[in-house]
Amino acid sequence: MKKLVWHILLCAALAASAWASNKVDAEQVAKEHKASFHWFPVQRTFLLAGESDTLKFAIGLPYVSSHGNSIELKHAPEITDGHILLDSADVVSLYKTDSAQTSPVAPASSSSAAKVSSSSAKVAAVPAATSTAKPKNETAGTREVKTIVIDPGHGGKDTGAQGKNSNEKDIVLAVGKLLKKELEKEGFNVKMTRDKDVFIELGERANLANQWDGDLFISLHCNAIDATPERKKQIKGFHVYVLRAPESEEDKAIARRENKVATLYGEKNAKEELSPLEWFKLEARLEKYKQNSYMFTEEMLKAFDGGKIKRQGGGVGGAGFMVLVGALMPAVLFEIGFISNPEEEAYMTTIKAQEDIAARVAKAVSTYKAAVHNYRETLGR
Repeated sequence: MKKLVWHILLCAALAASAWASNKVDAEQVAKEHKASFHWFPVQRTFLLAGESDTLKFAIGLPYVSSHGNSIELKHAPEITDGHILLDSADVVSLYKTDSAQTSPVAPASSSSAAKVSSSSAKVAAVPAATSTAKPKNETAGTREVKTIVIDPGHGGKDTGAQGKNSNEKDIVLAVGKLLKKELEKEGFNVKMTRDKDVFIELGERANLANQWDGDLFISLHCNAIDATPERKKQIKGFHVYVLRAPESEEDKAIARRENKVATLYGEKNAKEELSPLEWFKLEARLEKYKQNSYMFTEEMLKAFDGGKIKRQGGGVGGAGFMVLVGALMPAVLFEIGFISNPEEEAYMTTIKAQEDIAARVAKAVSTYKAAVHNYRETLGR
């Protein structure tokens, strides 16, 4: 028995030793392959941005995102003494297509490895490739903005959050219809996941948006909290959410509430939260849309400055909203205000408020469209 234990320990030690000898520094890999290195300490992810592809890694997860696909690695990236380390075999496999043009990657060492700074909150933007030729088969987020998909949340048997005198499903439908009219005046092609009081599954909403080949997906909702009457009077404001790993317990709770409808009504593959691995795979697939989602969010914040409903905190958040998961385009979930707040509920149920909210969202869409158009012009498209 002792011999068996020693044999197992010896094998484990040899395996650890072999892995240690094959480690290479991620920043050194970037230099050798003429890529830029970008470290995101909060998410514990990093990018190696090259001319033909941007590789995205996460510390502790044996996967890498390449061209929007998740590829399994032999070993997960790790941080040792402040250095980000990769398995050399993984590096060779990832860069095998251009290995003939690049020199071998040097193993990690204390003298050559650059230390990861925990204060590196700001990173340089990944440079965009420029082209004078018109891209073929452009995807949402890179082409001109024409088709807008409006998703009034909930509906039918799903009332959504309930206020003292109203239901979320009715407020967001009214705003959605007015928003459609405003956008059509501006020449947009507008689709609605529902234009009446019917129940549509969360997964089906994103499927519809994809079928319509949308350029922007806007899911409309009203926020709510379960608290004392006094607390409900205090919590108010609008919030714009993008699809990303939640950074606060509050964002997680809001996502769970909005996702609960899927589990409540037995939707296939429904879940209230995503695991870290699911997040990584999802972010890899949606990486191409993320920056445009942020761009639209900024326009939303500008459009609602001076409005009756003020920002809640910074006005921006991120969480795993299932309604956004399948949308292959820039997408946001807009919590118009708190239906649990008596003052905001009373305001949101008026025609005047609904028209103002719709007009402000439409303004954000128009300025976003202009921003995308200007960016395309800088690329010669």
